[in-house]
Amino acid sequence: QVQLVESGGGLVQAGGSLRLSCAASGRTVGINYMGWFRQAPGLEREFVAAISRSNGFLYYADSVKGRFTISSDNAKNTVYLQMNNLKPEDTAVYYCAARLRFGFLRAPASYDYWGQGTQVTVSS
Repeated sequence: QVQLVESGGGLVQAGGSLRLSCAASGRTVGINYMGWFRQAPGLEREFVAAISRSNGFLYYADSVKGRFTISSDNAKNTVYLQMNNLKPEDTAVYYCAARLRFGFLRAPASYDYWGQGTQVTVSS
């Protein structure tokens, strides 16, 4: 089992920044990708960003490219999401996810473990 704990959400004005953290514990050795997803009220959970634990390759949703940066510290089993130039449409619950399997990287169903989520609210 893998446990994921997010932190760093909050309320920020449009144009501001936040940094989310996700600490993984348990049987982390088999994780191949870690990712961030978000879900706004009434909408489906959507892919935000992902990072490969083996080669560091990065993947982003078009809506956040150039504003968000995913990074990781494998020694600490922690992944980060730096969010800059936040917009009201970024308001959502943000979830950290980890996967041991292979599949479509941007699909929530491809991930095996999820954190509890952290609220990000961007005011206009």
